[in-house]
Amino acid sequence: MKRIILYFILTFTGGLAAVNGQNDNEPKNLSSEILAKEEDKLVFGGYGQVDFSKQFVEDRALNSSLDVSRLVLSMGYAFSDKTSFFCEIEFEHVKELFVEQAFINHSFTDFLNFRTGLLLVPMGIINEYHEPTTFNGVNRPTVDNIIVPTTWREIGLGFTGRFQGPGIKYQAYLLNGFSGHDGTKGLINGEKFLRDARQKGAKSVMTSPDVSLRIDYFGVSGLKLGISGYLGKSESALYKNLDRSNLESVAHADSSIVGITMVGLDARYNTGGLSLRSEFILSVLSNTAQYNILTGNDAGKQILGMYGEIAYNILQKSGSEYSLTPFIRYENYNTHFRVDPLITKQDNYKVNEYVFGIGWKLAEGAVLKADLQLARSAADEITRKTINAGFGVWF
Repeated sequence: MKRIILYFILTFTGGLAAVNGQNDNEPKNLSSEILAKEEDKLVFGGYGQVDFSKQFVEDRALNSSLDVSRLVLSMGYAFSDKTSFFCEIEFEHVKELFVEQAFINHSFTDFLNFRTGLLLVPMGIINEYHEPTTFNGVNRPTVDNIIVPTTWREIGLGFTGRFQGPGIKYQAYLLNGFSGHDGTKGLINGEKFLRDARQKGAKSVMTSPDVSLRIDYFGVSGLKLGISGYLGKSESALYKNLDRSNLESVAHADSSIVGITMVGLDARYNTGGLSLRSEFILSVLSNTAQYNILTGNDAGKQILGMYGEIAYNILQKSGSEYSLTPFIRYENYNTHFRVDPLITKQDNYKVNEYVFGIGWKLAEGAVLKADLQLARSAADEITRKTINAGFGVWF
């Protein structure tokens, strides 16, 4: 808890120092950038990254990993000045194909837009702003991979809007939930938490919608604050063709459902060459005792993740067209922060991680990256060391 307080004090203090500055623009991601090109009816864009990774373990020989992690092609089309469509087609690891976003947006006013389709869940920083030139490090923060299962998207509908004067942006959606059980096995566990339970809009099943809310504040120059919430229940294939009069079968299916409440706080601050960001995510699951008995899994009751990061562009004052930005990030996450009495708390799910790295931005939208990742769980006797390098593009 002391670390959480420290991270936010650092960010808030920086933000208050700029209180007399002009209002900053709202946070931007790929969809907002493309759909803002009002002079074109049809616009294209994309992003991608190619990575190298080498892990070092004492007394073991390990191969390096080389990967085209992702290549995303994006398209936006404006039917009118009010109605538009946006989609992303993603190739992962060269051979896996996904639809990452696909939604229609209708604007009534700046503060009221209707949106429906395959939507990004607005939780934390990276799930919405995941283009490789927008974050430090070769890989996205681990908290935004395990605790927030980036890229997390589901089919739904809702409203968005912004109030430019006070610098407030909101999102409110009804969405399809996670698949807690696919009919043969449970998909929520301690190791990967919710990651394998994402339905991603692929023949998704739903019993009842989940709720996702987020409010961003960007009314102080350089400062962006966000609060996110998610509330609902997982879905289950065990309800398919279920005879409701068969109480035993109903109880069996009910045991495959997990209640999910997730709350996130995040902060970003930029001034000159200095950049600070922090994030805190807490998830609380219900019905985990019955779920773990049914599936044999080890899903935790409370899951916690947080990180803090500081970066500085050392070429900021030189007037260079380039940027050279070293950074340090500390992460702490635990998918067994609290567990049911029937489950043994796993120390290897409690991890401290440090990332030391640098990014060289060759041009706006093109960056070379390298970092050293040091991770150690409560069960580890040694620290796991990984060197990462690669490049990212966004256009």
